[in-house]
This record gives sequence, C-alpha cells and structure tokens, in this order.
Amino acid sequence: MNKKCYYILPLSLISMASLSCSASTFTSAPKPATPFTIHKQEQVLKQLDFKNRQDFTDASRGFIASWPYKTITDSHGHVVWRFDSFNFLNHHNDINTINPSLLRNAQLNNKAGLFKVTKGIYQIRGFDLSVMSFIRGKHGWIVVDPLISPECSAAGLKLLREKVADLPVSAVIFTHSHVDHFGGIWGVITPKQVASGKVPIVAPKGFFEHAISENVEAGNAMSRRASYAYGNLLPINAKGLVDAGIGKTTSTGKPGIVKPTIEVDTTGKTYTVDGVKFVAEMANKSEAPVEFMAYFPKQHALLAAEVATHTYHNISTLRGAQTRDANLWAHYLDQALQMFGDKAQVMFSSHQWPTWGQKNIDKRLANTRDMYKYVNDQTLHLADEGYTLNEIPAKLHVPASIANQWYNRGYYGTISHNARATYDYYFGAWWDGNPANLNPLTPTALGAHYVKAVGGEKKAIEIAKKAYNKGQYRWVVTLLNNVTFSDPHNMQSRYLEADAMEQLGYQAESALWRNEYLTGAKELREGIKPGPTPDTTEMTANLPMKDFLSYLAVTVKPTKAMGMDTRVNIKVSGDKDYALHLSNSVLKSYVNKHYSHPDITVTLSEQAYKNMMAKKTTLKQEIQQGNVKVSNIQKFDKFMGVFDTMHNDRWFGIVTP
Repeated sequence: MNKKCYYILPLSLISMASLSCSASTFTSAPKPATPFTIHKQEQVLKQLDFKNRQDFTDASRGFIASWPYKTITDSHGHVVWRFDSFNFLNHHNDINTINPSLLRNAQLNNKAGLFKVTKGIYQIRGFDLSVMSFIRGKHGWIVVDPLISPECSAAGLKLLREKVADLPVSAVIFTHSHVDHFGGIWGVITPKQVASGKVPIVAPKGFFEHAISENVEAGNAMSRRASYAYGNLLPINAKGLVDAGIGKTTSTGKPGIVKPTIEVDTTGKTYTVDGVKFVAEMANKSEAPVEFMAYFPKQHALLAAEVATHTYHNISTLRGAQTRDANLWAHYLDQALQMFGDKAQVMFSSHQWPTWGQKNIDKRLANTRDMYKYVNDQTLHLADEGYTLNEIPAKLHVPASIANQWYNRGYYGTISHNARATYDYYFGAWWDGNPANLNPLTPTALGAHYVKAVGGEKKAIEIAKKAYNKGQYRWVVTLLNNVTFSDPHNMQSRYLEADAMEQLGYQAESALWRNEYLTGAKELREGIKPGPTPDTTEMTANLPMKDFLSYLAVTVKPTKAMGMDTRVNIKVSGDKDYALHLSNSVLKSYVNKHYSHPDITVTLSEQAYKNMMAKKTTLKQEIQQGNVKVSNIQKFDKFMGVFDTMHNDRWFGIVTP
C-alpha cells in the first residue's frame, strides 16, 4: 500500500518533497544484488577460467616485506594511504555485489609490499595507484615512476633501504606524463639534489610541458569526472569502492614535479644512467602523449611503462582526455615484440605485477597487441558498413582466444567504450551522421518533452518500475534520467534511477564503470558531497606562464568583457616578455611580444608568480608588497573583472542538472 513519506532533498535543492511512494522500495540506502544481477555474476563464473591461478603466483613472487604500519601519513599526521581498507576482499570469492572477474583483479591488486623482480630490480606495489620500481645502479638506486604522493614514495624507498641496501638515489626515470608516475618525486630526492645536477632526471621529450599543461584548461571538468571514475566519493566496501582496475585507488598527498635533465626521444637508441644501459622504444600518443618503454639488456628486463599492463586499457578515459590511437598502440606492442621478444626474460610495468619467461612475455605482447588492433580494425569495418557510435559496441564480438586472456579483460578500459573511442578518433563522437542528431536538445529540455510524451512523471516511474522488476536496468536509467533532468526534485524517480545504476555497477567488470555507476547512484540519493583529492598546488606552482595565460582565456566571462579592447604587456624578471589582447570577449596571449602603446603594463618577479600559483599569496598581497607593479590600477581592476573567479568550483552535477 502506498503512503505519504518525506525525503530531505540534497542541499543543492534547498527544499523538501512530499511524494507518494513505496517505503520498501524508494530509500536512500544501498541495495543488495537482485536475482538478475546474481545471474549475471554466475554467467561470468562460467565464462572465464577461474581455476587458472598463475597471476596469484606471479603477484606474490619475490615478496620481501610489507610496510609495518596500517597507514602512510603526511607531516601533519593526515593519512594519505591506507593498507587495510580493502582486506575484506581477500577471503571472499562470492560477493554478489561485485563482478567475480573484477573481484579477482581487486584481490590481485591488494598484494602490497616490496618485491624482487630479478637481480638488481625491485618494485614497491600497493603503496598508491601506480607501481614504483628500483634498479641497482653503479652508485645507488635508479627510481622509476615515483607514485603520486611523496609520502608514499618516501615510505617505499625507506622499506627498500631497510630490507635490501641503504643506498642513495642516483637517478630518477619518468616513463610518461601522468601524475601517478612522477608526483612523488620529492619523496625520493630533494630540490637541493636536483639543483646540484648530480641526480639525472630522465623522461620522454616533451614530458614537462604535457605533465603540467595537459589537464589545465579542461582540468576542472576532468577533476570532477575523475572523482566518479576513481570512486573517491564512495565508501570502501562490498557495495562501494573495491578497485580502480590498474591499482586500488589514488593517494591524497601533495604531488610535485621537476624538469628532466635527460630527454629520451629515439627508438632503438641506447641510453646510460648511473652505469645502467637501456634501449628505448618511444610510445608517444598511446597511453600518454609522451611515453617510452625500455629494455635493460644486462637484466634481460623489459619495462613496459603503461603500454602493457594486466588489463585492457583506455582508448578514451572516462575522466576525459584526448582520444588515443589504438592502431598506434598496437604498433608499439608489435614493435616491442620484434625488438625484445626474443631477449626479455621478465616484463615489468608501472602498474600491477610482472610477467616472467620469454614465451609468456611473447604471448602476452602478441595477444595484447591483437586486442587493441582487433577493436580498432573491426570498429572501422562496422563503421564502413554503416553502423554508428552506439550500434558498433553491440555488434563487436572479440574472439575468446584474446578477449578471455586475464590481461585483456576490461578492468580499466572496456570493449564497449573503446569501440566508441575509436569511432570518435576517426569520425568524431558528437554526431553519428544522422541529421536527427545534428542539433540535439539539452538534457533538461529533452527530459521535459520525454516526460510529457510518456504521460507525465508518474507514468514514467510506473514504466520504470516494471522494467526494473524485469532486470532492464539500462532502460530504467535511460528513462528516469529524463525525469531527473526534467524535475530534479522528484526523489521517487531519483531513488529508482539510483537503484538501477547500482545494479549496473555491481555487474560491471570494469572498476571504472562500477565506480561511475555507484557514484552516480550516490549523487542521485544524497546530492553532491565533495571528497578528498590530491593537492596539486605543488604542480600548479610550476605552471609555465604561457600555459597559465592560455588557461586564463577559458575563464573569460563574455558579458563582463563585452566592448572591451585592452592590450597588456607583462614583464617577468628572469623570464620572457608576454602580451595579452582582450577584444570581442576573446583573450589572446603571446610570447616574446611587446606592445609599443599598451593600456596596462604589469611587471613582476618569477618568484611572485610562483607564490601566487602555489596559493601562498594573492595578487592583491603581491601588489601591496611591491612584488607586482601595475601601470594603471583602475584599468587593471576592470580588466581582471572579466575573469571568472569561481571557475575552480569543480563540484557541479553529473547525473543531476
């Protein structure tokens, strides 16, 4: 029997709703797995070879020691990493709210500690999202990819020194330009060591520019979307966050960055760092804009960076980034097979555990190559037959001979969204060629028409209830998403949509898909609640002026800038001259340009700029202290008024308007 009940709406709605509802169905609490979801999980158990335990043997091989404490903390005692949060996964293989394949991967990613890979090579695993490797050099330890947070990398180095050899860090290698592979730099070396020039910093050419700038202009949206993809807002339990596919989750320390002193840019070239030789293979525009793999001949070891891990990776990230080239990715894997396949005895990556044995490495490289190549080629094949963006994934069936290899399962990327990404790479994803989709309505407008067409919100919910009871969760979400955008106050609709999203999350093999669905369900039920994220102020402090000025253009408020025509010269001591031109509500920036008759001239020190970027001071404070000088303060105030100071409020709605 229906009865009147009340829901306290999220603060963003600032009201209360009185709705006719079924109290047993429409609640804000997470639900158990339905019979339909349990049936899906049972199908996965039948499809894959769960008796094959080789990965568990490999993930434990070479274990030396664990971190002796349950947490890693920063200098203020704040916890940036926990080791025991996911222990509940270790002794259960039948959690109905977790896809069995994802549960298996999550158990493997739980294995944390110091491991020996081969003679002279060690790894710290399970101390962050990524893996940090150590190679014994002539004078000390060569550190490869020092995690996200310096607190985590410092703990890993400490454990290595205690258990293996107490040697200095003699070099650092960054394999690519993502923060989980360089952010922990200040945990393994100091700025003083870098300034001395005695510790080489090795990275692919273009590393610093991409590492700093690739997420700046679109960084706000990326950060918000990343909170969904990595499950940062979810509780860690069987109905919440269990894994991130390539590791457990992200640490919450303070990433740093440093410019490289040695740039790697040539495939086949031999480089020497602290007496250790390696042969480089460039892999730019595969997993990262700039990236390289490396073969260490003395150790017969292939460092695959993030080009080959124990999961099918992303061609397009769910957090948002430029779409990658799957065909080029496959080429790099084939090239690695040709160059090093007959030599390598161990292959280790910057996520997850190594693979040992030349035949095993060859097979893994070949099958991983074919996975990327198949999805790329068959997406194009189907597109040439007239199938479109959302039709292709349903038609694309990867042969079991490659798709059922554990390292090709979609814990991070999926066949579904990588097929769409490949379509996007070649054709663009915003339009499928059908004129009916050329100028679509906004979600709010579409929702209003949709709800009216089906007979109103009550009718839409009745249809959704019947679909939910048949296990048609994708249709429930599609239908009720329109109700939510038409009327975000309708909590009956939101709760039912959340229930359907939750079941899709439970069923997902991809950790990222699970996190997306479950975080969406959480927002529908509870509204938007900010969560902990890495503190990137150390990185933004190193943002080059040209990139900051480019980003500044994104924050212009057109209504405030209307009619303005302003030229600005910027002089930075110890740096280049810059110029800005604001006209037609568009900000243009230039390097090494100087207007002869500017409206405003700004002079500042490089240190003042860094202090402001690191949020140690404000522009107003720097002007008061005389570190920033402005020729015409009235014009300058008016000019600064066109920029949106609220641009960094990342907590906007994703599944709600």
